[in-house]
Amino acid sequence: MLTATALVLFMTIPGLSLFYAGMVRSRNVLSVLMQCFAITSLMTLLWVIYGYSIAFGGDGPLWGGLGKSFLMGVGVDSLRGTIPETVFMTFQMTFAIITPALIVGAFAERIKFPAMLLFMAAWLTVVYAPLCHWVWGGGGWLASMGILDFAGGTVVHINAGIAGLVCCLVIGRRKGFPGSAMMPHNLTYTIIGASMLWVGWFGFNAGSELAADGVAGMAMAVTQIATASAALGWMFSEWLSHGKPSVLGIASGAVAGLVAITPASGAVGPMGAIVIGIAAGIGCFFAATRLKRALGYDDSLDVFGVHAVGGIIGAMLTGIFCAESLGGAGFGVESGGMGAQLGVQLLGVMTTVIYTGITSFVILKVVDAVIGLRVTEEQETEGLDLVSHDERGYNF
Repeated sequence: MLTATALVLFMTIPGLSLFYAGMVRSRNVLSVLMQCFAITSLMTLLWVIYGYSIAFGGDGPLWGGLGKSFLMGVGVDSLRGTIPETVFMTFQMTFAIITPALIVGAFAERIKFPAMLLFMAAWLTVVYAPLCHWVWGGGGWLASMGILDFAGGTVVHINAGIAGLVCCLVIGRRKGFPGSAMMPHNLTYTIIGASMLWVGWFGFNAGSELAADGVAGMAMAVTQIATASAALGWMFSEWLSHGKPSVLGIASGAVAGLVAITPASGAVGPMGAIVIGIAAGIGCFFAATRLKRALGYDDSLDVFGVHAVGGIIGAMLTGIFCAESLGGAGFGVESGGMGAQLGVQLLGVMTTVIYTGITSFVILKVVDAVIGLRVTEEQETEGLDLVSHDERGYNF
């Protein structure tokens, strides 16, 4: 669990940071790296002060209370199952770090740095921590209904993806979008970051078993299988559609597969992982290209297309491929079989979409009224590296 925890932190810094930094224009590379680094620091403190308590402090249906604020009662001898509670708390902290960091990709290149910090602090408090308790906390109402979300399809990916969509709609399009070309400035960073995410994800999924056992072993295996399947699914879809396979495409496909297998990793077998991976690779490709173009929203780095769509695909297919007849571990709902499980999965998806969408919208409007969300057009043209941090990513 110590290793798994370090791997999940590795997913955000440097993995996600480099993955996103390579996709923005050169004048904004430091801003993305800074946002991910600052979120890592801010979420750490908020998780210790009250976030962990809300998510895991008690057994209520809606929240865990404030009994473990400032980690009261979490000492060197306290356990969570068979592991030290300090390790469990830190492992879950890394999830609370990467989930808001994922949202950064949706509003990259145009948000004020103070507004980003204020939004993320409020979002962790009223969106992430409660939803985390509903799905994973003791007595959480979705957990009590039997939802299967092993490592964060609803809690992490649909949650971040929907928040990202709301952010890009409320903040608005980048100057010049979609008429002007906004090409990634360094795809070498992006493929390195995607590779780090792939490696770190084994901590994310296998670590969620909280034990070194057969379930953790299968979670590791299906994570690798689904990711490879999705990378190829996106690559061949792009190849057929555009004539050539791209580095950005295969990297995005791999991340889509990682996203989709996350809720399923403790419940499906290898064949289910292949289907989930292929479905995510193809589905997220069309969401990030055709759907985005048709609807005209400026999700800078495809947070919605990869994380929300991939998370929904994974969450729903978990309800099918968890069946023992298909090589899975069995249904989480005691009666009713596949139909009942799919109903609970759909309830979890819709709850996340509606709650996250509405609450994120309200938070954004409050932040906009207090300090404003967006930099000026002149500042956007100059780039957030200089405007927000008075530094350049490159000095030639």
